[in-house]
Amino acid sequence: MFNFFKKKADVIEHWIGFAENFQFPSADFYEAVEKELEARKVPGLEKSRVEFAEGGLLSDQRVYLRMLRERLVFDVCAAPFGTRFFFSCRMAEIPAVIQLWQLAVVLLGLGIFAAIFWKIFGFFWGSVAMVTALLVSVYLLRNAVAMGLTDLDAALIKSPVLGPIYECFFRKETYYRVDTRLMYLDTVSNVVKKLAEEVTGAKGVKLVRQYEQSPILGELYRPVLPRVETERKP
Repeated sequence: MFNFFKKKADVIEHWIGFAENFQFPSADFYEAVEKELEARKVPGLEKSRVEFAEGGLLSDQRVYLRMLRERLVFDVCAAPFGTRFFFSCRMAEIPAVIQLWQLAVVLLGLGIFAAIFWKIFGFFWGSVAMVTALLVSVYLLRNAVAMGLTDLDAALIKSPVLGPIYECFFRKETYYRVDTRLMYLDTVSNVVKKLAEEVTGAKGVKLVRQYEQSPILGELYRPVLPRVETERKP
């Protein structure tokens, strides 16, 4: 799904848990999450610390742990609230938004290439060479991962000009991509929940999950229990 306007990320999963009379350094929790994910070798994962305002423009900033893979992002917060402490985890999908200036740059680039081909080979053969080059480029873009060009795929996704266009028109949606997204969603969410329970349990405090929103993708792939056949009476 894409458009020509800026759109906020769509929250897919969100949960929050709290502990009574408990305090823990937020930075230590973030480091524990990072180490656990590094041990699990989650592919394509980028980690960073981001700041969000607690309130208005002049309010204090709260540091969150951000984990990004393609367009799926986790924002994790561990922070005190009076004598209580909470852990929150949001997973969202950043939409691929194509802007008009990106299309203009691509069209300008195609025009420049066409002029170069026409100047070198003439109009007819230059047009043939141009069409051939475009077909080869489209084939490479459509099959970058299958051909082992994972670095090209990652570079194109991160490109500010070609990224959204590549994802919307050329990057194939496959079973494997859907499966790995679900694995990413499940892995990071479970790691955060497990560590939150471990750090609170180590001090004899119970973590209470007050709010949890089921993931949209998880609902789509929710397992169905097998039907038990009952013996029919004659």
